[in-house]
Amino acid sequence: MASRLTHFNAAGEAHMVDVGGKAISSRRAVADGWISMQPSTLQHIRNGDNKKGDVLGVARIAGIMAAKKTADLIPLCHPLALTRVEVDFETRDEPASVYCRATVETRGQTGVEMEALTAVQIALLTVYDMCKAVDRGMTLHEIRLQEKEGGKSGHWQRDAS
Repeated sequence: MASRLTHFNAAGEAHMVDVGGKAISSRRAVADGWISMQPSTLQHIRNGDNKKGDVLGVARIAGIMAAKKTADLIPLCHPLALTRVEVDFETRDEPASVYCRATVETRGQTGVEMEALTAVQIALLTVYDMCKAVDRGMTLHEIRLQEKEGGKSGHWQRDAS
């Protein structure tokens, strides 16, 4: 783990980190999270009878688009040429929820953790948007990085605890 915040220069001012001297390598990040809801809302998603359309299909596209636009949303992120973005969903009964997992890959000089986290967050927010007419009490939970590979710091994986 880095011992200093890299997005600040010696004067304490925010800046974009210079990655120009870093080696190009394969990089991958996996993030996940979930949204809880009323059981009837989950049933609408599963039945595909939501008035706004295919909830998970639209949320998948939103997550992919968000990963591609992360540098436009997070001020000090580098724009990256992503080689893969995969957004997967699983519906769960207890509690009634939709679980989202995003995997993002690139070959570059900086990692894709922020892209994976952004994909999950926006995908789940899209589920909320698509279903808010029937359930304004939905709650997003545990948006977090699960794993990252590549670069100087190598492999990191969240502890199972």
